[in-house]
Amino acid sequence: MPQLNPNPWFFTMLITWLTFALIIQPKLLSFLSTNPPANKTPTIPKTTPWTWPWT
Repeated sequence: MPQLNPNPWFFTMLITWLTFALIIQPKLLSFLSTNPPANKTPTIPKTTPWTWPWT
């Protein structure tokens, strides 16, 4: 069965994995986040009750 023959696909998978692990991943990890998380305390909005004209 040709599906069980790893000869043509194992080398392709190995080269793809090495390319990602050694070239692409360090380039992606070197980017700085443009919106880093900040430790801010959540502000509670000041709400005022609505005055209905018919009450």
